[in-house]
Amino acid sequence: MLETLGLDETAESVYRAMLGRPQADLADLRRHLGISDASLRAALDRLSELALVRQALDDPRCFRAVDPAVSMQVLVARQEERLAAEQQRVEQTRLAAAKLMADFAASRPRKHPADVEQLDGIDEIRDRINVLCREVQSEVMTLAPGGGQSTASMEAARPQDAELLRRGVTMRTVYLDSVRNDPPTLRYAKWLTELGGHVRTVPSLPIRLMLLDRKFAVLPTDGDNSAAGALILTGSGALIALSAFFEIVWENGRPLGAPAGQRDGHGLTSQESEALRLLGQGFTDEAIGKRLGVSPRTARRIAADLMERLDARSRFQAGARAVARGWLTGQE
Repeated sequence: MLETLGLDETAESVYRAMLGRPQADLADLRRHLGISDASLRAALDRLSELALVRQALDDPRCFRAVDPAVSMQVLVARQEERLAAEQQRVEQTRLAAAKLMADFAASRPRKHPADVEQLDGIDEIRDRINVLCREVQSEVMTLAPGGGQSTASMEAARPQDAELLRRGVTMRTVYLDSVRNDPPTLRYAKWLTELGGHVRTVPSLPIRLMLLDRKFAVLPTDGDNSAAGALILTGSGALIALSAFFEIVWENGRPLGAPAGQRDGHGLTSQESEALRLLGQGFTDEAIGKRLGVSPRTARRIAADLMERLDARSRFQAGARAVARGWLTGQE
């Protein structure tokens, strides 16, 4: 039963026997359990390592079992810390791999330069998107991270979006859940739906993306500053992958008209669940705020509330406990 805590069957039997026979000496325990002296000594060594037994104060040759109420709490905390540390290592490995691939891609000469077009600055980006939108025939799909959108970008897009919808082009846009608390963006999103557009929201978005007829993809060159530049991709492999990614995000989104703040079976909103996942991966308040489209102060408040509900002393422990309780998606 206690294998997950690092105890084999013999060590667990010795521990249970010591709890049930607190005054028994080593000879009594060996006879009661029917094990060899070597097996008993090995079990005691393991129990001592895990702080489940200690030497008796009145006789250093004897051992006493530590109260399970104390010892189990310590062992579980150690397991949680190991799990949290492993989660951090996995995330660090993922980030390192992503950076390595990005560095490698940047250093390689492009084999298909015709599949990639680079744009510099917001004016060049808007001009190129305007041209592409005039050629769109059926569909525009957009992922819009960053929370509330800037007034300038929405005003620039308004005539273009109205024209697309007037022509019968299907428009699907995914914003962050946090835009439900941003009146200007919410008004714009409702305006889109009134004209026939489709809008959903999700807790977090990793990238800004625009797909046009599944033939062109527009991606920022700088994830922190989408106005700095953009890439126009036309390669079929990239377009297939990005279109599939958009569909996954769309399927997990919540329609704009759906009630906000709905909670799952654990009492978590979708935003809280996402914040918890990011906490377990070691994201800072600033990084969590950026992914959720909220301020670092709001992200800090969400994190503090979650840690209190989980009775966690650290962020990594909060992530570990959330996994253990099945609070995170896919951990039921």
